[in-house]
Amino acid sequence: MYQYDAIDHQLVAERVAQFRDQTERFLNKELSEQEFLPLRLQNGLYVQRYAPMLRVAIPYGMLSSNQLRTLADISRRYDRGYGHFSTRQNLQFNWPKLEDVPDILAELAEVEMHAIQTSGNCIRNTTTDQYSGVIADEIVDPRPYCELIRQWSTFHPEYAFLPRKFKIAVNANENADRAATQVHDIGLHIKKNAAGEIGFKVIVGGGLGRTPMVGVTISDFIPRADLLTYLEAIVRVYNQHGRRDNKYKARIKILVKALGIDEFRLRVEEEWKHIKNNESTVPAAEFDRLQSFFTEPEYQTLTDNPSNLTEKLADSTGFSRWFERNTFPHKKAGYRIVTLTLKKAGQAPGDATAEQMEKAADLADKYSFNELRVSHEQNLVLADVQQDQLVDLWNDCKEAGFATPTLGLLTDMICCPGGDFCALANAKSIPIAEQIQAEFDNLDYLYDIGELDLNISGCMNACGHHHVGNIGILGVDKKGEEFYQVSIGGASGHDASIGKILGPSFAQEEISRVIRKLVDVYVSQRTAEEHFIDTYRRIGITQFKEAVYAKAN
Repeated sequence: MYQYDAIDHQLVAERVAQFRDQTERFLNKELSEQEFLPLRLQNGLYVQRYAPMLRVAIPYGMLSSNQLRTLADISRRYDRGYGHFSTRQNLQFNWPKLEDVPDILAELAEVEMHAIQTSGNCIRNTTTDQYSGVIADEIVDPRPYCELIRQWSTFHPEYAFLPRKFKIAVNANENADRAATQVHDIGLHIKKNAAGEIGFKVIVGGGLGRTPMVGVTISDFIPRADLLTYLEAIVRVYNQHGRRDNKYKARIKILVKALGIDEFRLRVEEEWKHIKNNESTVPAAEFDRLQSFFTEPEYQTLTDNPSNLTEKLADSTGFSRWFERNTFPHKKAGYRIVTLTLKKAGQAPGDATAEQMEKAADLADKYSFNELRVSHEQNLVLADVQQDQLVDLWNDCKEAGFATPTLGLLTDMICCPGGDFCALANAKSIPIAEQIQAEFDNLDYLYDIGELDLNISGCMNACGHHHVGNIGILGVDKKGEEFYQVSIGGASGHDASIGKILGPSFAQEEISRVIRKLVDVYVSQRTAEEHFIDTYRRIGITQFKEAVYAKAN
């Protein structure tokens, strides 16, 4: 993973000192709330329903075991002993005291972490596939390109006060898109042209929130040397023409739709002509430098399917289910990618206690070269586990609550913190997740249902990505009461789509019944090998709607 140089350390240390002074001035009433607002947002600090919330950046989801232990220690000393991993591969502390935040940032800086640009109207944390660098079918490792974008966008004065927040995701896999690139302000697909040269397909204007949209292609191939200048042209056009009079219409997706992709492309091309060959053109040596931070670990020469693994798969249903759902093929023979699920029943999805974080760090040290990944689905990943150690790892995971064998199934849901914490939320999310977990607690039935993405958001900001869930649940306010709107048909991969609303919203106690009826329709109508999204696309919404809203006899 990327290691800070002297400039990185200096920049982060200076930012900590600046924010310490800003915070002291605010607490001494030398700065007003309005003056302090942009300062705290640039340092990842929100004011939530009951306490501040600090969002810590985890660039492209990469964590060292030492960094995770620091996060655990901070959660224990400054928070309430846990943290929340988000869909943008970051970690959030929900209960820090404002006066402690500068100290937290100082401790993060000691392990090369920060909270810079995790909030506010700027370019946020760049995300990518949690399996980057270890899967066989990717074109190249996208992490060096994510690091390039991170260094380019951090502290860039043009991008500190954009019309609205701005999110970029990178994918390098033709067979899967685990980064949900099509619902980002900019989505980048790494590809090769006929000459074998690396470049990018650029998608622009995607996003969720109040007006969800799937992005559209603005360029089929931008050479990698021109990546930053092309991104700069896009962001400049947005910065110049994006609306600032209405925050609900300020995202780039609104501008792209208003102009049309052809006109937007013309404006980007015109802007690009003026900056195409400036100092942001990336020389090959810089790509080599960044790539040097993402070299392979010292893999052993191993063979697949060692005897202890084969025997355990035959003897243990619990282990074989975990192996099937929570591990993934690795590019190296004798290794496996393993997901530590944070979706155990009774635990808020994405939450990890200080003890769990420390245990995950221990597992990374023991089994996976001292590194972890954070996934878009709010789980943790050990990228490099020897197959002959999988049985031992499984036993360790069971003890820590990481072995729930439901990855990709209905109860492996994405869920925002919702009204239990967030001041913007219309309704609670976590109780809905718990209700669904309780309703679908039979593993045999979950496996029969098969892969199904269920996403929950507490408000229209869509932090739980409900729009692109095969089943999406949105908290809404109905005359001061918490209700939930249900949509179906969303997807976030290469075939991204926005779900359609079933109809009127439901009371909290009805949600598990509604999900059960949706699943019943799917099970009764599916053909062999069809997942929920396939059946929905084949038969449409009508049968699902009729089943859900049918009156009992």
